[in-house]
Amino acid sequence: MSTTRRAFLSRSAILAASVAGSAAAQTPNPHPNPDAPLTFQPPRRPVIITRETLDNSVTEAYALLEQGADTLEAAIHVCQAREDDPSDHSVGLGGLPNEDGIVELDASVMHGPTRRAGSVAALTNIRHAAKLADTVMRRTAHVMIVGNGAEKFAVAEGFEPENLLTDDARKIWLLWKEHGIGWWGPGIDSPDWKPPVATPPGAIPQAALPSMLQLPRHPTREHLPAVEARMRFLSDRAGRMGIPARLRAEAALQVLWPTTGTIHVSALNTKGEMSGATSTSGLAWKIPGRVGDSPIIGAGCYTDQDIGSAGATGNGEENIKIAGAHTIVDLMRRGATPKEAGLETLRRLARNYNNDMTRLRYLDMIYYILRKDGAYASVSLWSTRGTGEQKKFVVHDGTLRTEPCDYLFEGTTQSIHPF
Repeated sequence: MSTTRRAFLSRSAILAASVAGSAAAQTPNPHPNPDAPLTFQPPRRPVIITRETLDNSVTEAYALLEQGADTLEAAIHVCQAREDDPSDHSVGLGGLPNEDGIVELDASVMHGPTRRAGSVAALTNIRHAAKLADTVMRRTAHVMIVGNGAEKFAVAEGFEPENLLTDDARKIWLLWKEHGIGWWGPGIDSPDWKPPVATPPGAIPQAALPSMLQLPRHPTREHLPAVEARMRFLSDRAGRMGIPARLRAEAALQVLWPTTGTIHVSALNTKGEMSGATSTSGLAWKIPGRVGDSPIIGAGCYTDQDIGSAGATGNGEENIKIAGAHTIVDLMRRGATPKEAGLETLRRLARNYNNDMTRLRYLDMIYYILRKDGAYASVSLWSTRGTGEQKKFVVHDGTLRTEPCDYLFEGTTQSIHPF
């Protein structure tokens, strides 16, 4: 065992040296003796790590921790703010639906102090999926409830059913139904998968195109004429369908590059108590009943009270295959820093494709990692967004701020649609 740990630490140090990282993520192994059990001292201030939220929920959640609230209550508070925002088309109310026009939500929670977990999947008509996952944990002997059973359980527990498909999301869905492309066909892990034919730089597509698939998810300046032509085409169709002018550009973008977001929150207090929560509406236009990594304990969310907490946003199918959040926490248990653990887990994702960049450029993954002593990191498979800006995450340890993610590969993902 000690030889394995030493080999891992040596390899991680060499590989991590080539990647820039935050000072907190570089916190040295607090137990340099690989044969001794790891112990961590709680931080002096609470710590929260999550994605950019563009609201006050992280500040509010931090105040809850300072007032002595449970760490899971704080994590769910941030998730619930996103679930309540109809303009966030990746979570809760206003989430983009499946191919049948039905919004299906996934969520999971883990409570470090009691070492319990709960989750819901393919949930319909209930907005607060993360809170319902918490209710599964607290009120049943189960860990996961799905589909119609989850909705019935929610109603029995006093959750108010409602139609989660907002008028804006419905109109975007109708535009996709007429001009979009779905999730049927081989995925990028299939031997039958073929990469899309690239649009020649500067090419203007023909007017009647569902050749939308030939446009990269994050086009560069050379694709601008093609982007403008597709946007004009879809915006015109949106107008003919009665979509209001304020929504036409967004509707066109969602058809070309569907929302695939999620929110994960890990929270830590000064007693060293930790919790994690993840909530999502999943892939836009997905096949009904599809479940991603967010409700899977150990994939989209995992907390070990002794070690740390981790969660993910990105391509859920890939994260399930490597049990990403559990892998990260287990690597930290073996002595890796948060950054090292995240990058090693991304390398395992890449290894599933033999590091074939032709396929990997159609994937993306971001991990949010928090250790029991307050050390943290966020790592992404690719370095930048389509704007060329490095991907960022939010941390609050007494000061709310965004920091750049560390990353495995330089560049921008093309798409997570399996064309």
